[in-house]
Amino acid sequence: MDFVTAVKTCLTKYADFQGRARRSEYWWFFLFNIGIGLVTALISDGLNVLWSLAMLLPSLAVGVRRLHDRDMRGWWILLVLVPFIGGLALLIILALKGTDGPNRFGGDPISGEQAPTMRDRGAPSEFDNVMDDSYRKSRIPRSGDDS
Repeated sequence: MDFVTAVKTCLTKYADFQGRARRSEYWWFFLFNIGIGLVTALISDGLNVLWSLAMLLPSLAVGVRRLHDRDMRGWWILLVLVPFIGGLALLIILALKGTDGPNRFGGDPISGEQAPTMRDRGAPSEFDNVMDDSYRKSRIPRSGDDS
């Protein structure tokens, strides 16, 4: 993925925390943020703060998608909050190669191979069997119930 495509992808998926992101997508967007951040810092502190706030959500989203590519939950992004070592550990994790082939977060972004959906795996959807037997037995009976 080239620089322009990576930046366009990250800005169009600015709040998309689903799926996977290639290393090149993440690192080109990271470089873009650093570059524009340096320019805005030279112009004005207020402009730099505005830029940082505007890029917070897209940066988090691409970071989570990058973690998904490593087959890790997005909550690992909070590792950066651990003083000193957390940011370095996250930097190393984000630089590592993603899993080959599809994983639980989606298809391989490089090969285009799609992951099987939950229904393909035989798992029920969230709307199947909404009221299973254990729920029926545990709820408080109401008038008119035949239990």
